[in-house]
Amino acid sequence: MKNKETKKDLIGISIALIIIFLWCGNLYYIFSKDWTAIRLFNIINFFLQIQLFTGLFITAHDAMHQTLAPHFLRVNNFIGAICTNLYAFFSFDKLKKKHYLHHQFVATDKDPDFSNENIFAWYGSFLKEYISLQQIIGYAIAFNILKIFVDGRILIIFWIVPAIMSTSQLFYFGTYQPHNPHPLPNNIHKSRTQSRNHLWAFLSCYFFGYHFEHHDKPFVPWWELWKYK
Repeated sequence: MKNKETKKDLIGISIALIIIFLWCGNLYYIFSKDWTAIRLFNIINFFLQIQLFTGLFITAHDAMHQTLAPHFLRVNNFIGAICTNLYAFFSFDKLKKKHYLHHQFVATDKDPDFSNENIFAWYGSFLKEYISLQQIIGYAIAFNILKIFVDGRILIIFWIVPAIMSTSQLFYFGTYQPHNPHPLPNNIHKSRTQSRNHLWAFLSCYFFGYHFEHHDKPFVPWWELWKYK
């Protein structure tokens, strides 16, 4: 039993490292190009980078629930912190505290992710809740350092914009769709879920759209969530 649990931890760590390396590798490939060498083909890299940004956050989300590597918690938290910093210079510990509040007080005034506003105002409130001065300073420093080596237009299009697009992906599939509108009668988790379509569920947001299942079984890592649909 212990070997089986350890094997699952190693799978979680391996998947996390693959996402991190793909994120770094895709950016390195784009950053190594001159602006004049950017072609229409690189639209693939653009959308891939959005998906990999989202993968970073989903990996960090698993770490918050201690499902990335539950028997190696130092590794679990270390990878989680790497992912939140690569994603948008987030504090892993602060995000974790807010996410626990979301699970504890889902779709209430105490839920930091929830709002009764329309989708655009809600998204604005969502960003305001999580964006900090620390992140803005972090981005400004990183951007100006990277601009020494990489064309600023490439940085904006392939690093800044995909990060922003990823937040809208996470918001829409992981917050707005599952928790809007409110209230949800006879639903213990106040969470909707996507229809059963594993390919779309993965491509849209790493099975995060199976949101009722996540709230019902928060101990399940993202890559196993489809089994409970």
